[in-house]
This record gives sequence, C-alpha cells and structure tokens, in this order.
Amino acid sequence: MLERPWYRSFNWLLALLTIAVSAAGIVLIHSADLRDPTAAMEWKRQIAYGAVGIVVMGLFAAIDYHRWQRWATRLYVVNFVLLTIVMRGGHSALGAQRWISLGPLGTFQPSEPAKLILAIVVAAMLSRSAAVGAREMVLAIAAVAVPALLVLKQPDIGTALVIFAILTVQLFFGVSRTWLFGAYAAAAVAVGAFVVGTKYVLKPFQRNRLLVFLHPNDDPQGIGWNLRQSKIAVGSGELFGKGLYHGTQTQLNFVPEHSRDFIFTVVGEELGYIGSISLVLAYACLLAAGSRAIVVARDRFGFLLAAGLVAMLGFHIVVNIGMTIGIMPITGIPLPFLSYGGSAILTDFAAVGILLNIDLQRDKFEF
Repeated sequence: MLERPWYRSFNWLLALLTIAVSAAGIVLIHSADLRDPTAAMEWKRQIAYGAVGIVVMGLFAAIDYHRWQRWATRLYVVNFVLLTIVMRGGHSALGAQRWISLGPLGTFQPSEPAKLILAIVVAAMLSRSAAVGAREMVLAIAAVAVPALLVLKQPDIGTALVIFAILTVQLFFGVSRTWLFGAYAAAAVAVGAFVVGTKYVLKPFQRNRLLVFLHPNDDPQGIGWNLRQSKIAVGSGELFGKGLYHGTQTQLNFVPEHSRDFIFTVVGEELGYIGSISLVLAYACLLAAGSRAIVVARDRFGFLLAAGLVAMLGFHIVVNIGMTIGIMPITGIPLPFLSYGGSAILTDFAAVGILLNIDLQRDKFEF
C-alpha cells in the first residue's frame, strides 16, 4: 500500500478554521461576561475546554474511522446507560435535568456526545448492505427514537431536533428508493405536528417559544423578552459594531444566556454586520471543508458518517444564528465552537476529528 505523508493529505483548512473560531469564542465569552462577576471564570474554563478539544480533535483524526463502525453497538449501549442515569438522578438547572455531576470537574451533558454516537450508529446500520429497504430504515429510526425520547424527556427539544436532522440527512443519502424517504418525511411531518399540537409532549416554556416565534410582538416583557432583546442587541451593532468589550445589551444582561445560546448577539452588537458576516463566512468555509470528507469518503460508512456530522454542525449553526435574529424558533442549542460549554465543544471537536480522518484516508490506494 502506498500513501502520501499525512501532513500533505491533512485537511489543514478545516482544522485551522475550527481552532480559529474556538479562539474567537473565548474572546467573545470574555466580553459577554465582563460585567458579570458570577461568570468571571467562564472564559478561563473555555480556554481549558478549547485546549482539551484540540487534543481530542487530534486523537480522533488519528483513529481509523472504521473502528467506530465496529464499536457502534457498544457506543450505543454506553450512550443509553448515560441518558438513563441523567433521567434517574442527573443534575438539574434552568428547569431541565440534562447533566451528570463530576464534582470539582463540573458537569457532563450526555446528550451532546449522543448526537455523535447516533450518527455513528445510523451510518453503521445503513452501510451493512448496498440496498437499504423499509426494514433497515425502520430499524434505524427505532434505534434513534429511544435515546431521542430520553433527550426530549429531559426536556431538551433542541438536541432532539439535532438528532432528527442527522437521521434525516443520513436516510436521504442512505435509503435505496426515493419513495421510502418520502414516506419517512411524511411520517416525520405528522409526528412533528402532533408534538407541537398536543400539550402532553412539550413543556409550557417550550410551547411559549414556538408561540413567540409565530407572534414575536406578543408579551414583549414576558415570553417575548429573550427574542426581543436578542434582536435589539444584534441590530444595535449596525455596520461596524460598538467595538469589542463595549456592548451594552449583552454585558448588562438584557440578553439572557449571552455566553451560551445567545453568543451571536455579542458578535452582532460588538462587531456589527461586518463581524457577523465574517463569522457566517468562516462557518460556511468550515462546513465546505468538512463536506470534502463526504465527497472523498472511500466507502459507504465513511460517506454516511461524514454526511451526518456535517449535518449536525450545519444544523447547529443555522438554527442558533436563526433564533438569535428571529427567523427560527428559540430551541436552546449552542453555536459550535463559540458558545460556552465543555460537553458541546468537545463533541464538536471530536466530530471534526472524525471528518479529518475520513478526509485523510482519501489518498490511500493499493496496487
């Protein structure tokens, strides 16, 4: 077997863009928390998360992605056990029970790596045969439904939607017949309508988020507060922004969760339209660089896994920025590499590492 030196085949653009965006996130978190003494340590923790994330990315880039296919069943079991532990005795905050306490190390959110694990599991299931029929599709849906329901129960509708997006993209590329995917899409729409329409699935605050998206001017001092303040913050930045560390809407806590779910408000207010567009372009380049793994994947498993991981990152980016400016419902999912949080950023770095390995193996050939 002949192959180029790894450093000549390595997708440096993807790796460097990932590191650059995460570095920008540290600066933005520092700015967001500048006048909040209770969150003064967040940016320092994010430095540690970013440093560990880079190591994780390197390790995952060095692991042959075919190993994930062999480990899919064990990963699924571990994922199920962790989600069950969360439901039975997890750490609660902000009305949700999503975390496992790790003592002095903080907390761990199993629903974050669950997205990565389920992308691996579905890719492994759909790559067992070249022809994926109704039976294989139903089994894949069932495998995802169980952990997705556990995530939804936490409640965490945002992560459940990300899992749904990953599954949808992988089925789109994985099923053999168009009508099968059409049947899945129709069923998904019906289930979605039921979930939104019934009061037995969504919590009251989740239904309120949907209602304020449909009627953004209703109750601006109540359920519409987050969206209204977010849009004010982004719009107040105008073309060039107020300047880094000079934001008022975010630093004075008019925007809630401004270092987490609403980190894009810091970009809009302090760096303006130019900074916001620059970030969007950086994300577009990152997704394009990651998508190269889809194109060059040497087998069906690598192709489906890469498609699922790019869908995961892309869905996060589109929905998070969209909810910040009012064109998407508020779902509470973080902005990749920018939002504060260890579980999320480590999962994203791991996903990029897998994409790097799939891409890295494109030049392997045999005589």
